[in-house]
Amino acid sequence: MATFLGINLFGLFGQLLVGLINGSFYALLSLGLAIIFGLLKIINFAQGAMYMLGAFAAYLALQYMGINYWASLVLVPLAVGLVGVLMERFLIRPIANEDHLYSLLLTFGFALMLQGVFTHMYGSSGLSYSIPEALRGGTKLPFMYLPDYRAWIICASVVVCGLTWWMIEKTKLGAYLRAGTENPQLMQAFGINVPLIVTLTFGFGVGLAGLAGVLAAPIYSVSPDMGSNLLIVVFAIVVIGGMGSIGGAILTGLGMGVIEGLTKYFYPEASNTVIFLVMVIVLLLKPAGLFGKEA
Repeated sequence: MATFLGINLFGLFGQLLVGLINGSFYALLSLGLAIIFGLLKIINFAQGAMYMLGAFAAYLALQYMGINYWASLVLVPLAVGLVGVLMERFLIRPIANEDHLYSLLLTFGFALMLQGVFTHMYGSSGLSYSIPEALRGGTKLPFMYLPDYRAWIICASVVVCGLTWWMIEKTKLGAYLRAGTENPQLMQAFGINVPLIVTLTFGFGVGLAGLAGVLAAPIYSVSPDMGSNLLIVVFAIVVIGGMGSIGGAILTGLGMGVIEGLTKYFYPEASNTVIFLVMVIVLLLKPAGLFGKEA
């Protein structure tokens, strides 16, 4: 057994891998929330339910329509994003001028309703979704065994998050989005359809949660509770990174996953609370978040 200064390297690198995998999901989900919560100023408590919906959609598509994993990676985020578009258009837009508490309660109620429907239909024990044939197996590294599917999750998450950051920060479409959320009246005066941009952006943020659900389905049990367990953690990560900071949400999601993994190795009792402890410290020292801008 390889050790260094009394540290079991196999165990340490194993927990780091788990942390990176969790961080990959944190990054995708917090990125979607940063877009919806930080840019659109919509408190979407249904983001965890959309993650669960993505996993169930992949499972049901395979079981009843024969749609494989690779097709689900494209089709499921589009379908979940369409659910987000309908949510924004018919549920959230009518109360857009009300207090933010209304959207919080509405999306929270929608999430509970969706979770209840799936619990009633499929139970809460969890369903299995097999890893695609091309990603089975793994690679033997000096201090750990790296399963191919785990490596794929990390790479796919980094690529999607990087492309999203580039689209929002470096393209004309992203400039329209940022300007439309900061000064919608001015953008509409220039002939830009701001409500349509808001709707599509909300759908895109929800679609990221659906993509995370598809990626999670082969390694976690597909269950109605899988999203509710992550939601509060992801909100904490968005706060740590800074409201409206796209890059902050990505880096903080990955970083908090690694910190959580290290905590599980060195002090497992604190692994469930370390992210909230970091949030408290960050808010005390920098209330706008690590990458956020002071008001």
